[in-house]
Amino acid sequence: MTNNQTTTCYSKISALILDLDGTLLNTEFVLRSVLKEYLASYGKVLITDNEYARVGKTQKESAAAIVKNYDLPLTPDQWKDAKALPGANRLIQHLHKHRIPCALASNSLRAYIEAKISTHKGWKECFSFIVGSDQVQSGKPAPDLFLEAAKQLTVNTSNCLVIEDSLVGVKAGKAAGMKVVVVPSETEADAAAVADLSLNSLLEFQPELWGLPPFDDWVDNALPVDPIYLDGQLVDGLLVEFQEKDGQTNVLPNQVCGIYFGWAKMGINKDTKVVVRIKQEVSSSSRSNVRLCSIDESPDHLNAEQMHLVLVGYIRGFNFQGTLSSNSEICEDDKSVALSALKLPMFKCPESS
Repeated sequence: MTNNQTTTCYSKISALILDLDGTLLNTEFVLRSVLKEYLASYGKVLITDNEYARVGKTQKESAAAIVKNYDLPLTPDQWKDAKALPGANRLIQHLHKHRIPCALASNSLRAYIEAKISTHKGWKECFSFIVGSDQVQSGKPAPDLFLEAAKQLTVNTSNCLVIEDSLVGVKAGKAAGMKVVVVPSETEADAAAVADLSLNSLLEFQPELWGLPPFDDWVDNALPVDPIYLDGQLVDGLLVEFQEKDGQTNVLPNQVCGIYFGWAKMGINKDTKVVVRIKQEVSSSSRSNVRLCSIDESPDHLNAEQMHLVLVGYIRGFNFQGTLSSNSEICEDDKSVALSALKLPMFKCPESS
């Protein structure tokens, strides 16, 4: 069990209804790729900063609107690039393991939902029911999707918990008479005021707060995660001009947030154990603020180094309703947890490709 757990229970929940885009999957990357290809056919280049400033809309919303307006083709082969967000696989598998009814309710068309989840092993089988916007009268923010899901699950709406990432999704869940947890981006901050609970990441979700079985995958306050790969240069403790493994520059999903740990490789040198703090900064042009602290090397040894970073574990989030540490900086306890965990085989440095 993770540190600083609470025994407070918000409400007794019998079923969960999950959103897909931005909640379970990072579909923004796919939308952006399609938009880039479309603009390239006209000799244009997508300017990321301009897209984020588009009339108060997020890049995700802007790109999605353009894809819809111009009827841009999105094939299953393109959707397979949509990665699971941190904690998504863990949550889905946990619910399935404990036989907790779970539905998927998305504003996407049903065929698109099927395409998006097709490459994620076991996902389709874990959902008791899947519903898309073309299967109800109105999509979100109307409550139709969630009401249909509850009907098919044969669960009273007051016993359903919705997990969303957007304000329209939160409004739809509340309109359906359900409890709602939101994992919002910085541009969806207003959703937190409407939801029953707001998290920075699905990794912060605590099922026991809702009368559900707790996660049992913590290893002495460390949580194994799917590897996150980053390449960049370390300057004054911050990773700058970094890229994800697939070439996405400075665009870590908002849900990659908290204190992580893993391995840093610099040139031909040995792997160095590190603790990493990741915050999403609204005012930052790069949006992702990544600070790194070596456990087994002096800070000066790492400074100004070009490095390959592999994050393999998670320690905590930031100020989760008073139940997790409000300290958003790396502390000595974080270093101690990481140092112990990195001695275990499950946290060994994976082969990067």
